[in-house]
Amino acid sequence: MSKITQAFANNKAFIPFITCGDPDLTTTHKLVKAAVDNGADIIQLGIPFSDPTAEGLAIQAANLRSLKNKITTDDVFNLVQTMRQDISAPFILTTYANAVFSYGIESFFERCAQVGAEGVLIADVPYEEKDEFEGLALKHGVELISLVSPTSEHRIAKIAKEARGFVYIISSLGNTKSRDELLSDIKHMVKLVREHTDLPCAVGIGISTPEQAKDVAAISDGAVVGSAILNIIAQYGKEAAPHVGSLVKSMKDAVNAGACAGAGA
Repeated sequence: MSKITQAFANNKAFIPFITCGDPDLTTTHKLVKAAVDNGADIIQLGIPFSDPTAEGLAIQAANLRSLKNKITTDDVFNLVQTMRQDISAPFILTTYANAVFSYGIESFFERCAQVGAEGVLIADVPYEEKDEFEGLALKHGVELISLVSPTSEHRIAKIAKEARGFVYIISSLGNTKSRDELLSDIKHMVKLVREHTDLPCAVGIGISTPEQAKDVAAISDGAVVGSAILNIIAQYGKEAAPHVGSLVKSMKDAVNAGACAGAGA
């Protein structure tokens, strides 16, 4: 069992998303440490990118703040290597295909392995185009994380069967559906994924409150939260770590409550 999958073994997982270099690299380290100290099971780290087309406004703004600091992919790798000295939680780097191409595909995954990043999520690479990346990722012991969205239904079986680490289910919490309809959609996607893999599945995109985290944890294996965390970083800047820690604790407590609710359902 991989380190990423292992993070789900004993309980539902909480996964915070943090953009590296926002507001600076030193603060990013403090934010990650605060998140882990308050219950985060896996850390998803965003490599700043100039055109993050798959992201919402909060993550786009975080990318811009980081890029103003001239943060590079190598800066992120060096940060991960430094954080590995006092943080044992798995790291998943999130980026885009052009960034990996520019770095050199094999060089990128080789560097991931060297610094201790266990997984990579390439936001704009669909299932049909992942082979160009996955072979080299696996060569260096790095897991390529697969995404499943509400529009993926006819492809979920294929995606799930070849997934590694965990399956990232993109919810549609940002649309106009009712809460009950949204949860029904997520439950349906989780069911389809579980029919084709034993890997855990976590739900992300649009989860901003502990109540939402509890709801998705009751029907999946964990929750991913990004924008709510980045909004706190935007507000508090270099002083954000304790505030992010408090949010992570409330989210992790909610995920644990969701596990109990799901068990009793």
